[in-house]
Amino acid sequence: MSKLIAVWGAPCSGKTAFAVKLALGIYEQYSATVLILCCDKQTPALPVLFPNRKADELRSVGTSLSKADITQGDVIESIVTIKEKQNFGIIGYMDGDNKYTYPKYDDSKAAAFLSILQSLADYVVVDCGAELTGLSAAAVKKADTVLRIASPDLKSMSFFASQLPLYGDSSFKTDQHITGLNITENELFLPIEECKTHYRDVSFVLPYCREIKEQMLSGELMDPVKDRKYREMIKKITEKVV
Repeated sequence: MSKLIAVWGAPCSGKTAFAVKLALGIYEQYSATVLILCCDKQTPALPVLFPNRKADELRSVGTSLSKADITQGDVIESIVTIKEKQNFGIIGYMDGDNKYTYPKYDDSKAAAFLSILQSLADYVVVDCGAELTGLSAAAVKKADTVLRIASPDLKSMSFFASQLPLYGDSSFKTDQHITGLNITENELFLPIEECKTHYRDVSFVLPYCREIKEQMLSGELMDPVKDRKYREMIKKITEKVV
């Protein structure tokens, strides 16, 4: 049965990079069919992940969601594939998309869209926006596992103090989220131990990886990472969520 994994967290905490590496880890370790859904309309992911693709090679997820009835064919047309990786695809918003580009859709359509994704893949990894609305909200509610990503800084702590009370409804299952710290900087002293105490149940700490930054800047996030400590941690997390 298909498994849905949602990745949610603070802005600038490295959610997209983590979601991609997690999805790649599942794909490689388990020879599974994997789809990534990137929900953020404030910073669309497709131009970040595929900066060298022509516009006619990409299609926005908003196109499928704007239709009265979503079909499996519509969803398949939205999938961006990678030549070297069969049974692996990405769905998201395109360059220039924002919250006013497409008509609004309701919760039932978001849930139906996720169900179609699950019918197409063994694992669906959802890179949620920082604000849990639309697809992001539906994914967190429907997910088998939610990974809550924080960075060890005051901005991240302030985000969760502000936003978590908004999702007190039991449907968001915030008490079941798996919390992880993502070290996105190494130039400054980071209060990692203090943040562990603040967030309480921290299940994992992703070590700083310079390669991730370089891949994000060059649009090569689909490439493998050589950093042994980072790869080992992704493997541990993959085994835990699978």
